[in-house]
Amino acid sequence: MNGRFFKKILHTGRRFAAKFWMLTHSKVQVIGITGSYGKTYTTSAISSVLSEKYKVLQTDINLDTLYNVPITVLKLSDQQKLVLEYGIDHPKEMSGHLFVVKPSIAVITGITPVHADPAHLGSLENIVKEKGKLAEAASKRKGWIVANWDDQLARRIAESVKGKIIFYGKNRYHCQFWASHIKVLSKGTSFKMHFKGQSHNVKLQLIGKHHVYTAMAAVAVGYLCDLKWREIIRGLEKVKPLPGRGNIELGPKESIVFNDSRRANPASTVAGLQTLADFPAKRKIAVLGEMGELGDYSEEGHRSVGRKAAETKPDYLICVGEQTKYIADEAEKGMKKGKVIWVKDVFEAAGALSGVLKKGDLWYLKGSLLKHLERIPLILEGKDVDPDEIASKRYEVYT
Repeated sequence: MNGRFFKKILHTGRRFAAKFWMLTHSKVQVIGITGSYGKTYTTSAISSVLSEKYKVLQTDINLDTLYNVPITVLKLSDQQKLVLEYGIDHPKEMSGHLFVVKPSIAVITGITPVHADPAHLGSLENIVKEKGKLAEAASKRKGWIVANWDDQLARRIAESVKGKIIFYGKNRYHCQFWASHIKVLSKGTSFKMHFKGQSHNVKLQLIGKHHVYTAMAAVAVGYLCDLKWREIIRGLEKVKPLPGRGNIELGPKESIVFNDSRRANPASTVAGLQTLADFPAKRKIAVLGEMGELGDYSEEGHRSVGRKAAETKPDYLICVGEQTKYIADEAEKGMKKGKVIWVKDVFEAAGALSGVLKKGDLWYLKGSLLKHLERIPLILEGKDVDPDEIASKRYEVYT
């Protein structure tokens, strides 16, 4: 018997213990968040909003998704709200989470083909099926499904179950909560939130139009939990950028890094490129790494990013890794000759970036976790990093 076997036994025991512990806290309301993107910020935003009125326990964002539900549940004491990120990347994992605890409010952020490769969920349909179990669980408890109307597959999940649904998005005719007048500023994002004839101005510390969806999900949950508007808005204003998830840092050569290197999938990378385009900066550079675990969708996923780059036209685009050749191929159709650079690894990327980077430049750093693109600014600073294609550890960049 090896360590992996004992780890599995330990986790099984922990899940049973967490299920029992949950039974002793039957009055705690559970809010569950799932989707292919936006889960972590949505979890944080919901927790921040609810904390204006209630004692809240939320998922530790640094825990592996396989273990975070039971570990978080076992921390319950006198909290009134439990906000859980239901992350999955293999079949039956959602059922394992739901065995421990089922939510009365299920939030569906959006669905993309991340984890669609054979080693994980295998297909986009399987992703929809697995993540849809959260909505089914909430509906069976006569709870609410809060879903992103603008994401077709999230909408499909919500509409496929019998339950009470709240949609959020930009469509004023189909969404109970909808946004307008969105502006990306150097220190955050502002927009106007609409609901039942009311409108409220919201300012976020988070940078990017896509975070309007983060905020709207939190607004909807706050409304369902009987918070006043002033409490909801105050909670949203307290949500801060997370390291490696779209935060601003000082970079080499007195540049500015828009560091989004913690995770990457087609939807989040497209959103990041739009944020780069919206950001008030004189010169903009995008450094994009490979997006992993896309399976049969890998080529099209990378090409979709390339098409967005061709549309937004950063001053330079540096594509890092074999699969990003598809990004470069599409980007070259809309960008000027010589502005798209393909390189094989982070060391070549650092060299290419060094050749074009100037004082005051804003550059966007985006790639899947295992590729560790956060090594690039460290290489430019002359620091030692793991030379493997897939690094064995994560590096802290700037704070």
